[in-house]
Amino acid sequence: MTNYKQTLNLLGIARRAGKIVTGEALVLSGIRSHRVQFLFLASDAGTATAKRFLDKSRFYTVPVNHQLTKAELSAAIGQPRTIIGITDQGFARKLNEINK
Repeated sequence: MTNYKQTLNLLGIARRAGKIVTGEALVLSGIRSHRVQFLFLASDAGTATAKRFLDKSRFYTVPVNHQLTKAELSAAIGQPRTIIGITDQGFARKLNEINK
């Protein structure tokens, strides 16, 4: 299985397990409180949004996947989203391994 497919599958599993947070405000507060362990930021997100989240994730040392589009992220979790935070350490570790 390709890394791309594995990433999308894991993202869907994490959603069903209730281990994600979505929406700018929730993800930002999750990053600040160290609850977000891994961040998905759509490659076609707005410039200001991308900069804000990339800067925050760099400051709080949160790994980021910035390669998937809004459509791909949305299809993986079944909801239209641009930003997704993974809150589970196990999912984050596996996603980090896949996305190196």
